[in-house]
Amino acid sequence: MPFETLQDFVDALERDGELRRVTVEVDPVLEAPEIAQRVLREGGPALLFERPRGAAFPLLMNLFGTRERVVRAIGREPAGVAEELLETVARVNPPSLKGLWASRRTVWKGLRAQPRVSGRAVCQEVVEEPRLGSLPVVQCWPGDAGRFITFGMVITRHPGTRRRNLGLYRMQVFDDASTGMHWQSMKGGRGHHWEAERRGEDLPVAVVVGCDPVLMLASILPLPEDVDEFAFAGFLRGRGVGMARTRSIDALVPAGAEFVLEGVVRPGERRMEGPFGDHFGHYSDAAEFPVFHVRRVTHRRNAVYAATVVGKPPQEDKFMGIAAGEMIGPLIRLINPNIVDLAAYVGAGFHNLLVVALQERHPREVLKTAMSLLGTGQLSLTKVMVLVREDRDPRDFRAVLTEIHRRCRTEDHFHLLPVTALDTLDFTSGTMHVGSKLIIDATGDAFAPEPARLRDDPDRFDPRVEGWRLLDGGFLVVQVRTGPREVIARLIESGLGARIVVAVSPDVDLDDDENLQWGVFTRFDPVRDMIFESQEFAGARPVYRGAVGIDATWKEGYPAPLEMDEATVERVDRRWPEYWK
Repeated sequence: MPFETLQDFVDALERDGELRRVTVEVDPVLEAPEIAQRVLREGGPALLFERPRGAAFPLLMNLFGTRERVVRAIGREPAGVAEELLETVARVNPPSLKGLWASRRTVWKGLRAQPRVSGRAVCQEVVEEPRLGSLPVVQCWPGDAGRFITFGMVITRHPGTRRRNLGLYRMQVFDDASTGMHWQSMKGGRGHHWEAERRGEDLPVAVVVGCDPVLMLASILPLPEDVDEFAFAGFLRGRGVGMARTRSIDALVPAGAEFVLEGVVRPGERRMEGPFGDHFGHYSDAAEFPVFHVRRVTHRRNAVYAATVVGKPPQEDKFMGIAAGEMIGPLIRLINPNIVDLAAYVGAGFHNLLVVALQERHPREVLKTAMSLLGTGQLSLTKVMVLVREDRDPRDFRAVLTEIHRRCRTEDHFHLLPVTALDTLDFTSGTMHVGSKLIIDATGDAFAPEPARLRDDPDRFDPRVEGWRLLDGGFLVVQVRTGPREVIARLIESGLGARIVVAVSPDVDLDDDENLQWGVFTRFDPVRDMIFESQEFAGARPVYRGAVGIDATWKEGYPAPLEMDEATVERVDRRWPEYWK
């Protein structure tokens, strides 16, 4: 049975030893996030901080910090959701009585999935003027511009079509009654605000903090823009989400929510927001974003405030993002039936590396499929896409590298797109929202069956190499502090034997694949930072040949990588035994 409220889920976790109460006073600024990150890395329980300093409500963190808790929240394995939907579409297309009967359970769930107005709204047991300072809003990193609501589920409606959107956006707290609204490029809420601004109208906005766990997970799903996240959550739950009408704006919100912030975003108003640490593991630069004006706050009598840490992988969004991919990713087959499987990489911040296993049914269908994916929803924010054969596992990083070595000729299978849409948080191009993409076609016939071997140690060719690792498929990763392009060029010219040479900064752990993915894919823009052994033009077409270099080092002008300050680390070290008494 689905959990009706967040507190039902919390109670169930506590009964099973999957939640730990911290009864001593803990500061939501840096201290609680540092504790939550340590517990997550150990695979530990959800945390309920009963006495967050300066706040009137308890603070819940690390709720979805293991795969097991995500599965429990959904009530089933995430991959089963997509398979059920795909099987239903196959049965009823073309429509037949037999197909409809075979799919009757799924069809019935779909009919019951629509949100319904509830007669009882526990989210409105208390109605009050906005006092955001009473909430245990966290600050995750020392260089953050302040506190921000990290799990604010933002509900908007399109001013014309009235279609609803639910999304998760960063909300910097400016004062007791206003926050930023970090609407990123290509997100549904931003589209609704764009239309309202075009009309010169206020956009009514409701922000939910804490509700039933299925709906919390649905808020991060990369659903098509006009698909209602509430209806999808109802499908997962087996019955519609109970809704209540807000008190001060025209909106419906989950009746069982912990907190609801009601307000508007005005047209034409902007305020400097940030910098903040983000899920690419660096600080995103300050920029002007819309402002959310809170008119009313409603909440349960004994409400719990839910928060998460946004920062360098791995974080809680690892398990949420993997589940989202398993639930939604396979549905891409409805548009591209030749796709067998696909995987976005956690270490790369999801958008920076996507691997797709597919069939090629006619010449150049691989490239056609890549272009289709790059024009589909949030997949359009993908920076590096690797395409592999249908019998390859896109989640096996080492195997994917080997496929690139065996099946990619530089001149035929590396495709650069120089100016296109990127994630708002991507800083590598130097221009917000815009950058380049790389498509690697690793589906062709094998021409290099033997694994690459080096004929000598790389640091013997250049003393600036501080550490190195040869990955499968001849990918040589070298740690370099200065002159990365010169080092790459020298290693390529040396005939060392590496097919691809990648320079990273010394803060990257070469022995940790997830950290290595972070160090490479969040720190290079393909057009700006790729180096080819030779490059020429055939007419207007650029032709690349030979070995490939990638300068993935941290560069001047990049925002700083995230690190907790020493004072917080020392305080948590000192107090660690206190937290668990």
